[in-house]
Amino acid sequence: MGKVAIIGVGQSAFVRQYPGSIRELAFEGFKDAMKDAQITTKDIGASVVCSAPEYDKQRSPAGVFAEYMGLNPQPTFYVESLCSSSSTGVRLAYSLVESGLHDVVAVIGFQKMSEISSAETQERMGRGADIQWESPFGTMMPAYYAMYARAHMEKYGTTPDDLSLIRVKASTYGQLNEKAVYRKPVTSEMLSDPENRMAGPVSSPLRVGDCCANADGSSCIIVANEEKAKAFCKKPVWIMGVGAATASVNLTGRDLFTGLKAATQAADQAYKMAGITAKDVDVAEVHDCFTIAEMMAYENLGFAEPGEGKELIQSKETYKEGSIPVNVDGGLLSKGHPIGATGGSQIRTIVLQLRDEAGDIQVKDPQIGLVHNIGGVGIYGNVTVLGR
Repeated sequence: MGKVAIIGVGQSAFVRQYPGSIRELAFEGFKDAMKDAQITTKDIGASVVCSAPEYDKQRSPAGVFAEYMGLNPQPTFYVESLCSSSSTGVRLAYSLVESGLHDVVAVIGFQKMSEISSAETQERMGRGADIQWESPFGTMMPAYYAMYARAHMEKYGTTPDDLSLIRVKASTYGQLNEKAVYRKPVTSEMLSDPENRMAGPVSSPLRVGDCCANADGSSCIIVANEEKAKAFCKKPVWIMGVGAATASVNLTGRDLFTGLKAATQAADQAYKMAGITAKDVDVAEVHDCFTIAEMMAYENLGFAEPGEGKELIQSKETYKEGSIPVNVDGGLLSKGHPIGATGGSQIRTIVLQLRDEAGDIQVKDPQIGLVHNIGGVGIYGNVTVLGR
């Protein structure tokens, strides 16, 4: 197998309401990545556009973006796997480059969720579940993850205070991230004070502070083969392993006490391909749409044994100075969650870490980074291992 690298990364600011069109929003991340890679549109052999449909009015946005960004007549593809769309897009780009079909591929993730109301957004998220057997009963993302939280608490004695520590960490680093939506400090006391908005119930045991916010945003990752990577880039970051798995859409086909099985299976694939174990990972970005999601990720990825994820956060081992720094850019809990752009934003963070360009959140001398990106309630699991 030949080597495939990431030579450019970009991201717009994640905001609650972007004033422009989706093509303008997507261009912000694309422009950032092109500047980072120091290439022109003529160098790009294909593009992959990633989002979850129905949050905006444009059908088939890939063609619109290709025209707007000057990428015609190169082929463009549209990829969707709910919240993990742009990680799936990077997997596709890896395949296109590894196969020799294209030398350089741009992966553009976006979502402009403010074009519809919050109620409409929740309804569309619910339709990410089975529209025949589950979503007609009113299931929503917070309720699904609340069931996982209840199961974890029942089996392992995890408490709401343990989950609060994850949000406190997220806000610690979110304050340092100029592209994040939520940049205010959050304390454990705020999450335990019934008079504080952050402690307001959403779906018990999850509170407002346990949930990430919707956002508008875009990201872009530029993938290249070894020859082009060495020609264009002084600090290419190599794609060492990619893993992907799926799980039952309906929760009746799940074991809620073992976390997200698709994440574990995707991690096993990525570790095997990269020739590493969880202990070799120096810095990670995990899909923390809810605090319980990050807790489960610790265990599903092998950073902690089942039930021991709470000990990692209690001892601050997932802080920047800890043994396995996780989400030191604030994660989804602080950055916000523009669905199609999320995976690309996570990958951008790890690339900057491996290039020693992460500024105030830089981890000391990382060699290997990991991105864990989940679609829906564990329907799609994507794990990407990157190395210097």
